[in-house]
Formats: sequence, structure tokens, C-alpha cells
Amino acid sequence: MLKGLTLVSALLVSACAHAETPAPAAAPPSAAAKTSPGHHSDGLVRIISAYSVEETVARLEAALAARGVKVMAKIDHAANAAGADLDLAPTTLVIFGNPAAGTQLMQASRSIGVDLPMKALVYEQDGAVMFEYNAIGYIAGRHGVPADLPVLAKIEGLLAAVAAEATGVE
Repeated sequence: MLKGLTLVSALLVSACAHAETPAPAAAPPSAAAKTSPGHHSDGLVRIISAYSVEETVARLEAALAARGVKVMAKIDHAANAAGADLDLAPTTLVIFGNPAAGTQLMQASRSIGVDLPMKALVYEQDGAVMFEYNAIGYIAGRHGVPADLPVLAKIEGLLAAVAAEATGVE
């Protein structure tokens, strides 16, 4: 019983310590920041795509492949909803990553693995196609990864470039 209470106490202390970590510094402006709605305090980068959901996803996959980034999974949430007899506008989640970059982040803070690999959500809403992804600086700050870790700038540049190619928004 004492060991169980000690474990619970340790988990609570750990959770509180993580909850009090300072908010990550704002990421430098990128192509995504110039769009509406752009960067948000919730760590998401939101871009209105110039293309359909299907075309945006195809362009994203091509942009990632051209840079040697592996698409690990593609989830069609609308198809899954239809399988449950529910309606959902086109919504696709693309999961992608590069183990060489991700491993460097996990070496700095193993907990960042809960947010890796990276993801992009492409969906239709109110007549617009939205492209969203987690800002790497936000994720890094959440897990206490040093902001000056060189791989962060590389990942941020890659995310901005593939987002611009996928959405047609510079």
C-alpha cells in the first residue's frame, strides 16, 4: 500500500511540475503565420488551403516524399465515421516523420515521443479546406526541449515548406 501511495505521489508531483513549465516562446513567423487564421496560442498552425481536401493531402504527401520524410499513416476520419453510420465532412489525418530528427528530440526529452511522429489534419469546414499541424516550438516547449536545439529550426523550416506546398499558400 505504501509503495502504491509513493508512486501516486510521485506521479502527481511530476504532473504538477510539467503543468508549471513556462509556455514555449512563440515560433518565428513562417509562411503559415501570414495566413488567416495562422498561429494560435494552442500551438496549432492553421492554414486555409487553396485546394480540396484530397488535393491538399496528395500535395502534402508529395512534398514530404520529395524531402525523404516518411508518411507513416493516413487516416480517413470521414470514412471511419461513415462506417459508424455517422456523417463527417472530408477529414484526413496524415502522420509523418523522420526518425533521425525525431530521435534527436527524444534524446533531449523522452516524453516528446507522445507527440511524435508529426501530424497534419486536413478537413473541410464551412466551405473552406483547413490544414492544421502542431507547431514544433510549441511541442518542444511543452516537453522542456531546449529552444536552441538545432534540429528544431530544421523541422520548423520543413513544416512551413511542406505546408506551403500542400496548401498553395506562401
